[in-house]
Amino acid sequence: MEQRYAQYAVEKAVQLLAIDSPTGFTDKAAEWVLEAFASLGFDARKTTKGGILIDLGGEESAEGGLLLQAHTDTLGAMVAEVKANGRLRVTSLGGMRAENGETENVRVYTRSGKVYEGTLQLCNASVHVNGEYAKTNRTFDTTEILLDENVSSAEETRALGIETGDIVCFDPRTHVTASGYIKSRFLDDKLSVGILLGFAKYLHDEKKTLPRRTYVHVTVYEEVGFGGSASVPEGVTESISVDMGCVGDGLACTERQVSICAKDSGGPYSYAVVGKLIDAAKREGADYAVDVYPYYGSDVEATLRAGYDIRHGLIGSGVYASHGYERSHMDGVLNTLKTIIRISERIKQTLDKLQTVGADDLSARRVQRIFSGIWKIRNIYRADRVVGPCRNL
Repeated sequence: MEQRYAQYAVEKAVQLLAIDSPTGFTDKAAEWVLEAFASLGFDARKTTKGGILIDLGGEESAEGGLLLQAHTDTLGAMVAEVKANGRLRVTSLGGMRAENGETENVRVYTRSGKVYEGTLQLCNASVHVNGEYAKTNRTFDTTEILLDENVSSAEETRALGIETGDIVCFDPRTHVTASGYIKSRFLDDKLSVGILLGFAKYLHDEKKTLPRRTYVHVTVYEEVGFGGSASVPEGVTESISVDMGCVGDGLACTERQVSICAKDSGGPYSYAVVGKLIDAAKREGADYAVDVYPYYGSDVEATLRAGYDIRHGLIGSGVYASHGYERSHMDGVLNTLKTIIRISERIKQTLDKLQTVGADDLSARRVQRIFSGIWKIRNIYRADRVVGPCRNL
């Protein structure tokens, strides 16, 4: 069943990847996200900061609400100077690096609404002319945007309407292979937005009511560190960032797995939440890895730094070559979706277990007390009353 929703997630991610949305230039992508969730019947609204907050419904629970976060802002660039030769010097938006962007096609968005094409090239980019080509360090001072227009002076470029502050977007070059690999710039984090849409589609089609109030926040400033710093609904006690899982030397995760982050640059994630995510992956049969990310930050850490009293976690499909031409796999999407479904339905599944082990005398009030944390389930029954599966609760 989940395979169908994983395919839907990838299809939606591909559609979203086609919409340019570097940090600070996200309105069109955000509107697309709002409409995508609203079309599934969920209440979605735009926050003042520009993100999208979606209410997935669910029952009121003593455990409190759950907030899932992903981001639709990406890396990009901004015009920093119209050069004397008519070309453009740019500055990065987010963590865009010149080494990863060199020779990529770009679109330059002007404030008048016109869009021009070009390429990020090394200054003096011809190997047959530039004897220092191989030795030159690639930075945004040694590279430039070569416009696909007949311009050779600053005056001619400005006559097109291009000025400092205009947005430069890099072609994502999205491609899904027959073997299930997903290759594109900006899988971080549009692939995760697609996964959360797959989760919403699952809830809609299967007519699921979640056992706790659940929300999605699609943020638009994650790449500059403050995407998740606001718009946390009242009653939320846990928040999980759904963001790219790291793949590389010294880490266990591959593109085909769901990555569960135990610690990143901001410190450890909630030990309890990480444990729940591991348990959810195991119980659902999801292929997973637990890793420590050496150079990483997430929306949910911005939520904590803003002063919200929550527990936090981080999962995502494994993504290789982050902040470059990234790669993931359909299996990673599926394993992430499985884990999200399991963790969101955890309370209901535990209640269903109680009903199968002879707990008819357990009052509704007592069940509520169990999940409020007053009593732990393992202490409810004495050893002489515990049977079979109840030991695994």
